[in-house]
Amino acid sequence: MFAERVDGVTPFLAMEVYEKALALERAGRHIIHLEIGEPDFDTPRVVSRAAMDALDQGQTHYTNTLGILELREALSGWYASKYGLDIDPGRFLFLPGSSPALFLLFTALLNPGDEVIMTDPCYPCYPSFVRFAGGVPVRIPTRESEGFRYEPQTVGASITPRTKALILNSPCNPTGVLMEPERMRALAELGPLIVSDEIYHGLTYGGEPDHTILEFTDNAVVVGGFSKVYAMTGWRLGYMVLPESMVPTMRRLAQHFFVCTPAMIQRAAVAAITSTADEVESMRQQYDERRQLLLSGLRELGFGIEVEPLGAFYVLANARHLCADSCKLSLDVLEKAGVGTTPGIDFGPQAEGFLRFSYANSLDNIREALRRLGAYIADRPAGM
Repeated sequence: MFAERVDGVTPFLAMEVYEKALALERAGRHIIHLEIGEPDFDTPRVVSRAAMDALDQGQTHYTNTLGILELREALSGWYASKYGLDIDPGRFLFLPGSSPALFLLFTALLNPGDEVIMTDPCYPCYPSFVRFAGGVPVRIPTRESEGFRYEPQTVGASITPRTKALILNSPCNPTGVLMEPERMRALAELGPLIVSDEIYHGLTYGGEPDHTILEFTDNAVVVGGFSKVYAMTGWRLGYMVLPESMVPTMRRLAQHFFVCTPAMIQRAAVAAITSTADEVESMRQQYDERRQLLLSGLRELGFGIEVEPLGAFYVLANARHLCADSCKLSLDVLEKAGVGTTPGIDFGPQAEGFLRFSYANSLDNIREALRRLGAYIADRPAGM
């Protein structure tokens, strides 16, 4: 019944674990969710108020496909303030989430057989987007000792005449690791279009700043959104920063496939950019406190974390001392300890034997999760 390309979309294991966890909760179990990357904070009130005001004012009609001018100007001002970049508001294209942005972008870019370079491990939707568009994901092996970051010389050796783009993700899902400016610059100099997923920008710790690829090259498309830093996952609003030459085509495709994003959500996003600095900083500080607790707790339990994660809200921990099969281990931990984690294999072969932990949960829940994990490990039969 379905097209052959559907077969290239593999199960999303983070959601598979989450759904099993929900089933256990319905059966009366108490589960601590460290498997999904969703802020546990409510959307700042000023954002919700802006959406309600827009509805009261009758802002329920179509908008410019690129997005309302006030939002594009606000985001342009944010890039100027944060990165010192002067980005024309006409280069922004707003879509219902960063995933639709990536979907539309790769559908527009790729001919059958075109290659897209990505790290192994990486966010599991990247290869699915590429395969669904007819392209070929090229996974670049990375090293645990390097925080699973690209090594430019290895990337350069993997570029072929079919290479269409390279995906960059910093802060990174699943590792939480940041890409250093020198490494970003070296990648930009390799030549292919950079598709930079910057959805976690604004969530960095330890005094380390995040850098946009646009500081190093104009041959790039940035994908961003409001879900993570503003706790707006359910609002579904993302965007692309496009090279000027790509705007007419991408706008035309968005007109056909999405028309526009809801006007009231765009108004809410203006408030997010302009009026939430204090709330965003408070959330960031709380994430950092949780990060430090989870890092120290996992290391005390014997999990391996060679490079400290300094962004997003994830820790990718080596659990091979417990089990080489990350799916088996994740499900066993869920069933016996009541703690949800994501199997490393979800992110690629290099992460098999690892578990991803999200610290988008309260300090009390993280403490309890660590206690449960400690009891689980202590109760495991020798040699299991």
